[in-house]
Amino acid sequence: MLNENEVTVRRNSQNRNIKQIVGRLVDSASNNTHRIIHLQYQPSPFTFPCYASFGNNDRWIAVQNYESENWANLVQLWKYANLHIIHVINNVNEDKLDNQWISATGENVSLKSMIFDYLRHFKLHLREIEDLLK
Repeated sequence: MLNENEVTVRRNSQNRNIKQIVGRLVDSASNNTHRIIHLQYQPSPFTFPCYASFGNNDRWIAVQNYESENWANLVQLWKYANLHIIHVINNVNEDKLDNQWISATGENVSLKSMIFDYLRHFKLHLREIEDLLK
């Protein structure tokens, strides 16, 4: 397990430390789980509140104060949020994969595309953490 100094002192180009990046990933898992669920029963296209655009992701990080979160608890939350989203993805009704939500930028995004993009987004933030540990 990384020590407190490693997860709070080093910052990336967005001025986020590792705790904040992991918190961002928790938010992503939580919000995308909700999107996946809503996209299977709401009319398509569906508008879902924006949490990641226009600076909102930084607001989420600040309001939840991930920087003061217990590191071990945060890691466990991240782990279980992602185990749950995997479960949810594995149980998606395939007939709903073309259902769409309207993003904050007005783009229509299919459930299928969103699921694939979740993995890309996850890997992007993991690379940020790896870079901070170098």
